[in-house]
Amino acid sequence: MTALFKYLGFLLYANMLAVGIAYIYLLKIRRRIGFHTVMNSATITGGFLAVVTGVILIYQFPLHYVLVTIVTTVVGMGAGALFGGLFDFKTLITGYTNGLMMGLMSPMIGAVAKNSTLFLLFIEVLFIFSIFLVICSSRKELYAEDDNDSPEPSYDK
Repeated sequence: MTALFKYLGFLLYANMLAVGIAYIYLLKIRRRIGFHTVMNSATITGGFLAVVTGVILIYQFPLHYVLVTIVTTVVGMGAGALFGGLFDFKTLITGYTNGLMMGLMSPMIGAVAKNSTLFLLFIEVLFIFSIFLVICSSRKELYAEDDNDSPEPSYDK
């Protein structure tokens, strides 16, 4: 077992912290970002948090498959619903169902991976990149909106 597997709890905590920071950031600017950005953030965060949580928990507790599946599904549904709830009920349902489906499938993926360090690193890099992409896309939309609000220069004299 590699040294990375000793710190799976800290890795899970860091993932939850990254999602929490992204949620707080999006909560502050939710009135100024569009429907599509919130929809994408709900599906990405709910789904990827469920996948990463499922893989980490099945690596830690390989004999508790049912409990890991239940916990992972609840985490995915909760994250998807929280991020979807930033906008409206339709987005909440979309994030919820995506978190549900990914939460049900992720322990299967983790069980098939059989404690592969390479797979865990791949999933983690994808997760961090996805959270970064959610924040960057909302910032880009936010600043694009600010640029459109600026008055047009007048060339009439």
